[in-house]
Amino acid sequence: MLINDFIAALLIGLLGAGHCLGMCSGIASAISFSVKEEQSKLSSMLSLLLYNLGRICSYSLAGAIFAASSGILILFFGGKEALIYLRLLAAILMLLLALYISRIWFGLLKLERAGLFIWKFIKPIAQFFIPLKHPLYAFPLGFLWGWLPCGLVYSTLSWAASSGSASNGFIIMAGFGLGTLPAMLSVGTLSQQLKYYLNHHYFRYGSGVLLASFALHTFYIAVKQLL
Repeated sequence: MLINDFIAALLIGLLGAGHCLGMCSGIASAISFSVKEEQSKLSSMLSLLLYNLGRICSYSLAGAIFAASSGILILFFGGKEALIYLRLLAAILMLLLALYISRIWFGLLKLERAGLFIWKFIKPIAQFFIPLKHPLYAFPLGFLWGWLPCGLVYSTLSWAASSGSASNGFIIMAGFGLGTLPAMLSVGTLSQQLKYYLNHHYFRYGSGVLLASFALHTFYIAVKQLL
């Protein structure tokens, strides 16, 4: 069951690649070009890799924290039934994500704005590492930048929270982060070419249909468990 959740989260990350490039390609490009000219291309790639590793670690940690917290609340307030209601919420957010990626409705932006309260405290710390003085600084930068308000992350995080345990939440968000990795490693010219294909309406609508199907399936299973 957990391996299926990991694969599904990986696919969500892949399908949301266009959104990831829109949100984070700027900082990723800045990282790859901020190393000193005398440093090798290997240093540039190392910086980009460490940045993304830090970002994935922050997603995984958030998944573990939210899943552990929800697990405690579920035991305290309602047991298994409360977990089902949390899955219903996750399915609804996933459906909103499908509409967002398809560019049919942008209601998920309101959820992103809600995260700005926390981000205003984290952003000044993250900016301390810009420009990079050493490739190793890319890891803490990525870890902090992973808390940037993002509807794609929040939707997947709600699903991870419904897993009911810290380890499951960690694995789900790690799968999601790994799914975003191919797009985030394609900076520069390749990034622009990838953006073209990812923003094509066929890809956007196709991704939306797949995510909506997953959301409806999750919703159906949760409702069935309540009956």
